[in-house]
Amino acid sequence: MSKVCQLTGKKPLTGNNVSHANNKTKTRQYPNLRKKKIWIEEENRFITMRISAKALRTLKKKGYASMVAELNKS
Repeated sequence: MSKVCQLTGKKPLTGNNVSHANNKTKTRQYPNLRKKKIWIEEENRFITMRISAKALRTLKKKGYASMVAELNKS
């Protein structure tokens, strides 16, 4: 499974670990993904999504329909 948020599209970032001796090794910073069952009122069913913790907080605040509409607009 890819480590991408299904709502916001957040992906892992890449960078370097830098030691005291200034040696650089590649590292990845993964988004904080959670598997969540979401109730869709319009379709009268649950769907399971992998979404980031930030997207989950926004989802609780705005609701699924308004969040999807806002993401499709931009």
